[in-house]
Amino acid sequence: MIVVGVRFKKVGKIYYFDPDGTEIKADTGVIVETARGTEYGTVVIPNRSIEDESFTTPLKKILRIATEADIEKNKANKEKEKQAFEICKEKIKLRGLEMKLVDVEMTFDNSKIIFCFTADGRIDFRELVKDLAAVFRTRIELRQIGVRDEAKLLNGIGICGRTLCCATFLGDFQPVSIKMAKDQGLSLNPGKISGSCGRLMCCLKFEQSNYEELIKILPGEGDKILTPDGEGEVLSVSPLRQLVKAAVRKNEKGDIDVAFYSAEEIKILKRKYHAEEKISKEALKELSDD
Repeated sequence: MIVVGVRFKKVGKIYYFDPDGTEIKADTGVIVETARGTEYGTVVIPNRSIEDESFTTPLKKILRIATEADIEKNKANKEKEKQAFEICKEKIKLRGLEMKLVDVEMTFDNSKIIFCFTADGRIDFRELVKDLAAVFRTRIELRQIGVRDEAKLLNGIGICGRTLCCATFLGDFQPVSIKMAKDQGLSLNPGKISGSCGRLMCCLKFEQSNYEELIKILPGEGDKILTPDGEGEVLSVSPLRQLVKAAVRKNEKGDIDVAFYSAEEIKILKRKYHAEEKISKEALKELSDD
C-alpha cells in the first residue's frame, strides 16, 4: 500500500493517508477528512510503500492538495484561533473557573473549536460552553490535558539548555520510570531529573535502551569479582565508561584498596543477588516509585 504521512501540528503525531495515486512531496499542504471534520495538514512523509497488514482499517484518502485559497483560509483560521483564545480567557475569568487555557484549535471547515486547558481537578465548564457557543455559533469542545501536553504546546528551554524534546521531535509520549534514572546513575533528587513540566524527563526513556545493553556486561553493586590485584567487591559501576569501582584486598595483611577496573579486566565470582531475586527487587522498587 502506498501512503503519505500527515501532521496537523508542528510536532504532533503523524497520521497515514491514502494519496489516491497522486505523488505528493514533503512539506506540501493537503486537505483531508478526519474524525474531527475536514482538516488542513502538512505532508511530512512523502509517498511510501507499507505492508497492508500494518493497518486494521482502510485508510482515508487525501481529498486534495491545498490550493492558494486553502492556504489563505488556514492562515485566517490561525488568526481566528488567537481571537478565540482571548475571548475564552475573558469568559473563564468572568466565571471564576480554576482552569488555565493553553491552546485553541479550529477545524479547517470551522465546524468545531477545541479549547485545551489544564486544571488541578475536575471542572464544571457547562456554563462556559454555553457562553462560547453563543459567541462563536459553532460546536464547542473543551478538552482537559496534562502538564506534559501543556509543555509540548507551549515549548521552553530544558535544563540542558536546548528547546524541549517534546516540542522539537517527540511525536508521542512514552512512559518514564524512576528506575531509568537509577540505571543511568543520576541523582534521584526530583528537581534534577524532572523536566519543565514537573514530570520525569523524556530523555531518560530514549537513552535507556543503550544503558540496558551496557549494564548487561557489568557486575552489580555488591558482587564479588576477581581483578588483576585480587578478589574484591563492587562499590559502583559506570556504564558509559565501562568501569567498575571495587574495594580490593591486595595483600595477606588484609589491607583494602579502592581502584577502578575496566570491564575486560574483571571476572564475576559471585553475584549479590540471583537473577530472579534481583528482578523481583527491581520490580518491587519500580512499583513503589510509581
